[in-house]
Amino acid sequence: MTNRNKLVLILMLILGVIILAFSLRDVSFRSLATDLLTLNWRWLLVAMASMLMSYFLEAIVVKILLQRETMEFPLRSAVRIPLIEQLFNGITPFSSGGQPAQLFALIQSGVDAGRATSVLLMKFVVYQSMIVINFIIALFIGFHFVASKMHALSLFFLFGFLIHFAVIVGLLLVMYWYSFTRKLVGVFFKLLRCFSHSVRIDHWEMVLDEKINNFYQESLRLKRDSWLLLKIGLITLIQLLFYYIVPYFILLALGEKNVSLLLVTTFHILIVMVISLFPIPGGSGGAEYSFSTIFSSFITNSSKLVLAMLLWRLLTYYLGILLGMIALVVRPQKVKQ
Repeated sequence: MTNRNKLVLILMLILGVIILAFSLRDVSFRSLATDLLTLNWRWLLVAMASMLMSYFLEAIVVKILLQRETMEFPLRSAVRIPLIEQLFNGITPFSSGGQPAQLFALIQSGVDAGRATSVLLMKFVVYQSMIVINFIIALFIGFHFVASKMHALSLFFLFGFLIHFAVIVGLLLVMYWYSFTRKLVGVFFKLLRCFSHSVRIDHWEMVLDEKINNFYQESLRLKRDSWLLLKIGLITLIQLLFYYIVPYFILLALGEKNVSLLLVTTFHILIVMVISLFPIPGGSGGAEYSFSTIFSSFITNSSKLVLAMLLWRLLTYYLGILLGMIALVVRPQKVKQ
């Protein structure tokens, strides 16, 4: 981890404390202490186990993809990959640091850079596809509720969906209309040069061409192995579901019995989509606001709502950062080829 990343991590922890203090400004300490004492720790442990299972299933996807590359990848090293991803996603804007960090971790484990890139490309395509599928279902189930109560926030949901959907459309264009996509990119950069002749534009075009070509070559292999795609797609879907149901167990831990598993899971999917739009690492500020606003429908007690938000952030954000820091210093087992 670079000094810059360490600095960002410290700043994010400080920001987390500031947000917590701001959230607690109108909450009675006695009420909060009572809620903590009456917390059902069994359900909280289930919520943590659900989050850990999500990481584990992502590690299984990595292991399966590397086995496809005729590699016997140790499970311990596979588990490091999603944890290191969580750490760098959590300290970089728009979670942009996760992919390079995973690549570094795979190379560190003895995987060839080309094969590691190939594995991460396939993993990314499947993951994005499952996110879009989940979000489309969530929109049909819960968007009308959010739109009726929070008009401004509902626009963020739609904007988030459009961004993720555009990513999938772009990937599909490369997979099935490669020559057309290359021409489209060429036209885009020609138009860009009408406004500027910067050397950076040439560099961006070269980088994008390389990425498009790499993805196209990988997509040819993807299309030949539909069974593998289906398999890792199903595992990724289950992985996401374990992540999305965490708030439901937190509500049960707080003693909220009359809550709908479907509705809570749906709202969490929508919240995650909003978080992805905030440039601040981890969506800090926006994440807490979105959770508190939406889940106030289930929890009317202000101290319980703040506690629910705190527990949710600890499990879905700070736990990943902590485990990622541990994974970063653990020596990986080398791959067997």
